[in-house]
Amino acid sequence: MSTNQPVQAARASGGGVPDARQLRTILTAVSIALMAVIASVSGLNVVQTHMAVEFGASQSTVLWIINIYTLALAALLLPLGAVGDRLGRKPMLIAGLGVFGAASVVAGLAQSAEVMLAARVASGIGAAMIMPITLAVITSTFPEEQRGKAIGVWTGVAGGGGILGMFLSALLVDVADWRWLFVLPVVLVLVALAMTVKSVPNSRESSAHRFDTVGALVSTVAVVGLIFVLQEGPERGWTAPATLISLAVGLIATMGFVAWELYRHDASLLDVRLFRERGLAGGSVTLLVVFGVQAGIAVVLFPFFQAVLGWSGLLSTMAMMPMAVMMMMASGLAPKLAARNGSRPTMAVGIALAGVGLALMALFVSVEGGYLTILPGMLAMGIGMGLSMTPSTEAITGSLPREKQGVASALNDVTREFGTALGVALLGALLSAGYRSAIDDRLHGIPQGAADTAREGIANAVEVAGSTGPHAQDLVQAAQRSFVDGWQQAMWAGVAVMGALFLYIALRGPKNTAPAVVDETEATETVAAR
Repeated sequence: MSTNQPVQAARASGGGVPDARQLRTILTAVSIALMAVIASVSGLNVVQTHMAVEFGASQSTVLWIINIYTLALAALLLPLGAVGDRLGRKPMLIAGLGVFGAASVVAGLAQSAEVMLAARVASGIGAAMIMPITLAVITSTFPEEQRGKAIGVWTGVAGGGGILGMFLSALLVDVADWRWLFVLPVVLVLVALAMTVKSVPNSRESSAHRFDTVGALVSTVAVVGLIFVLQEGPERGWTAPATLISLAVGLIATMGFVAWELYRHDASLLDVRLFRERGLAGGSVTLLVVFGVQAGIAVVLFPFFQAVLGWSGLLSTMAMMPMAVMMMMASGLAPKLAARNGSRPTMAVGIALAGVGLALMALFVSVEGGYLTILPGMLAMGIGMGLSMTPSTEAITGSLPREKQGVASALNDVTREFGTALGVALLGALLSAGYRSAIDDRLHGIPQGAADTAREGIANAVEVAGSTGPHAQDLVQAAQRSFVDGWQQAMWAGVAVMGALFLYIALRGPKNTAPAVVDETEATETVAAR
């Protein structure tokens, strides 16, 4: 278990132990920095059409502008997290904020797709410097009795920040220009930078071993290969040469990474033997699945709001906010429940609630019933995900030693990114397959060309319906009902996955230890006394 204490961070920065007010300032600073990174993951999704028109770019290029950020972020999390452990977490966070902020300015001013792509790559590099350090600062600064609550806040921002970022992005697009999207991360970066310089203590860990350069490079190749497959597989085809080559490279590099890390033992970038521990394995699997389901749900919900209910992008994003709010609230509540009842029961209850939420949506979703048919399921999912994510994150960071907290935080983040990509790919594929299967039997009498277009997706069906004359209403209704059929197929698959995860955590989750409950006032006085 990690033995991080605030004394290490304070001594490293040459000051005293942070008091309660300083701890709140530190938590605010790293949360704002994290929010800038998370908001930029999903923000550009709402302006795909604007970029395609302004840059004269193809849909493939626009998707690369969006996805290259995630690819660079995921690939560099582990190496840069380890570098931050060695060089110092505060200077790494400051440098990351500088790179990220500058890249966001360039992206906002970009006049071509090529410049935008380069700026997004730089943003991903800066984000990979920021994201693992924000959590490592918490685990190396906060006293044990307050660390869970701080991680709950961090988890809430990480989980709900994407939806909040999309809402703010959609609002800016509606009231201003799409380039104003980049004002939000720049403002967040400037605030976080000022607070970091003033308030965040530095901490670093010395190591008797040289940096694991080989492990860092091989891990980067592995992540790039596997994330590329998940991002490009649905677009290029799962059996396309580029997809298969990337999959082979990713799998070979992953096996090479594991073999190298086992060979390096204590000098490794990541001691893979620690996955034998229930905490690290259970926390990682839970985050992988929960974030996968969350991302997959977003893929399903937005077409439902826009193509089935006919809502705008801004209204569709607002409709997601109840789930995000429940997730953030539950993330703050989870540490108290885990302290009272244990991490494993808290995670299991959260997973069960998320599964119930999926089942509710699958059972009651309908075209006629609209938003109210899915709202109860969204609320249950938000609560369930919030309850399961915080103890999972604590399990991961608590399984690695103090000197590896940057790596622990990076592993936590990589797991989230993999889960997100996996959920979008798999649940998106299930939705598409279910839609195509259902609409085939509902296209009788529709002109052949329009029918072929409608099979490509509900948005295509709605767009082509106007050219079918008296068949327009029938085609739209057929597409909407087929989408709901595909929705149900994807939701039931999610229920099955969550059911399997529930059994795994119930049987092999983190050891059911419930630390003593510490009154918050007493904890604050203890920190101040130190």
